[in-house]
Amino acid sequence: MPTLLQVSNVVNSTSVGRIAEQIGQTAMQEGWDSYITYARNHTPSQSKIIKIGHNLDVYWHGINTRLFDNHGLCSTRATKKLIKQVQQIKPDVILLHNMHGYFLNISVLFNYLATLDTPIIWVLHDCWSFTGHCAYFDYVGCEKWKFQCYDCPQKQEYPTSLWLDKSSRNYVQKKQLFNQVKNMTIVPVSYWLESMVKHSFLNQYPIHVIQNGIDLNMFSPQLNSNRIKEKYGVGNKFLVLGVANIWDRRKGLQDFVTLSRHLGSDCQIVLVGLKKKQLQKLPKGIIGIERTESVQALIELYSAADLFVNPTWEDTFPTTNLEALACGTPVVTYRTGGSVEAVSEDTGFVVDKGDINTLCDVIDIVKQKGKVFYSENCRKRATILYNKNERFDEYMHLFNQLLKQ
Repeated sequence: MPTLLQVSNVVNSTSVGRIAEQIGQTAMQEGWDSYITYARNHTPSQSKIIKIGHNLDVYWHGINTRLFDNHGLCSTRATKKLIKQVQQIKPDVILLHNMHGYFLNISVLFNYLATLDTPIIWVLHDCWSFTGHCAYFDYVGCEKWKFQCYDCPQKQEYPTSLWLDKSSRNYVQKKQLFNQVKNMTIVPVSYWLESMVKHSFLNQYPIHVIQNGIDLNMFSPQLNSNRIKEKYGVGNKFLVLGVANIWDRRKGLQDFVTLSRHLGSDCQIVLVGLKKKQLQKLPKGIIGIERTESVQALIELYSAADLFVNPTWEDTFPTTNLEALACGTPVVTYRTGGSVEAVSEDTGFVVDKGDINTLCDVIDIVKQKGKVFYSENCRKRATILYNKNERFDEYMHLFNQLLKQ
């Protein structure tokens, strides 16, 4: 029985954790044994799970990041313990997800991976792997990552460094560490991210795009939209929905605040994933909901919404777009990164970043035509392009291909 080991900081929680879980499920259906690591959030998994470090490790890593810009260079003991577990498991394929998140020492891990002949697949969900600091750079239009990071304009963005800027050192170290692995394939989750990788120091490796997929049996149109609207006090208003794991300027929280001032009394914005402090600061035109692990609650909201708005300023390939489409809800997104790849002319709209006036025009168009005008095409697009069974089968094809080499 072949064995798959996925290295992730979350399991079956948030979009990355759910992707790891579903890849593991697909592998087990094909007769593989499946292990997934986690350091922070996790919900019940069908795979065997491995805890990396302890909460104190995560906190200490966070402190070192804040004070010394040492993200990815702490958690030494936890990483060495993980390596011992990998040696015991002897996986046939190692699949990496995000290597950031305050839980791994990339120097220790990649020095070990460089000694292996085992196929390594690195799924890139963002850009952290080839920058000196940030996970995204589109917001500030930075292109230093193409040649040499220095004087980082986003050092106080995730992973936040409050004072020191070691982006130049980090860039050089990442380049050296990541390029020493012999048998590695890079898997960007969008074609936009593929184009970024081709301009980065990772461009020597084979690149194989696999877009995200979702569970279409789970994410499907629900028939209780009126009940859900009543539950959240929306009534008969036009429901504009926004969903994010973390709401910040990158995800467009301020844009929703601005949008709320432009909409009439017949519209209601509902945002999911807010922190308690953010809930307290919301204007009256926005109903806020804390982050939930209840997928069913999200599905009901997607289905009840008349329009899903994703005003993200930088993104790779957000699964929230796919989830909304699968529930029959049209999507409008900013023209950024891979977010536009999920949307077609008959399933939604793409507007320029920060263009609130056009966003309002889009809302008026959907109000006039009605959600039903788009719903069938939304569901159809999700079914054809983003069925998790087909998307994650691509991983199995890749695993088998690499094992034959």
